[in-house]
Amino acid sequence: MRSEPYQVLEQGKAGRLPEELVVFTHLGGEDGESARAGDMLIPFAFEEVLCRDVGAGRVPPALHLWRHPGGVALGLRDSRLPYAAAAMQELEQEGLRTAVRHSGGAAVPLDEGVVNVSLLLPKPAGKLDFHDDFRLLASLIAEAAASAGYPQAAALIRAEEIAGSYCPGDFDLSIGGRKFCGIAQRRQSSAYFVHGFVNVDGSGLARGERIRRFYEQASGGDASLDYPRVRPETIAALGELGGPASAAAFVSGLRQAIAGRGCRLLPAELLQQTAGYSLRYSDPQVLEAARVLRERYAR
Repeated sequence: MRSEPYQVLEQGKAGRLPEELVVFTHLGGEDGESARAGDMLIPFAFEEVLCRDVGAGRVPPALHLWRHPGGVALGLRDSRLPYAAAAMQELEQEGLRTAVRHSGGAAVPLDEGVVNVSLLLPKPAGKLDFHDDFRLLASLIAEAAASAGYPQAAALIRAEEIAGSYCPGDFDLSIGGRKFCGIAQRRQSSAYFVHGFVNVDGSGLARGERIRRFYEQASGGDASLDYPRVRPETIAALGELGGPASAAAFVSGLRQAIAGRGCRLLPAELLQQTAGYSLRYSDPQVLEAARVLRERYAR
């Protein structure tokens, strides 16, 4: 098992930020779109459209920050478990929205304590090494904790697979063996995005139990099936690990970390004023992208 400390993530080989990023935020129903955000696929569809526009040169590289009030985003393999439909229906009856996402990985819970961070970048010429961009986002998340006023916690962050966590991967971010963030990527023909689900506040144990219970139901208890064996105690939130304990503090730290690398952050509203580009959750092309994703990845 590989372990990369925060210092290595910051100083080692990694992707580079562009000179500027346009920031799109959906952290609390901006632009009156909170009701639309209840659809689990809308944020993913928004990024699908935005990524295409980045690749076509219609918009500069972008940063998307968003939250969802409550749901579970599944991986494609999760949706193929024998009783996945029934398990998803039970989550829906509990008030948790469900959807199958198109980026890599397995099931993750989303709620107001989870900040989703996506970098949307044009594909460079030549071979694309996704590990570099995983390292880039991992280092930015660690630097965000430091910039938010928690340098001691940031210094303890490691990137390594955490056995027993939900959506395990090489770039699980953890402190003391407890995961607070997972990273995935989605590629298109001319652009791509790298995405982190960051547990900032709330109970990691409760989130882990929610996903453990989902797999127990979706698998029907069949131990021969391939799915993550979640141990809830391996999950935590940054606030439980000595880091920033609110979405506002984390996002502020992230903005400082990005600016500290010489990257200008431009509000999406400025892009609309100067170039006439606007994209909202409610736009027809976003709704159509959500419909296509729903059909393509339907359980």
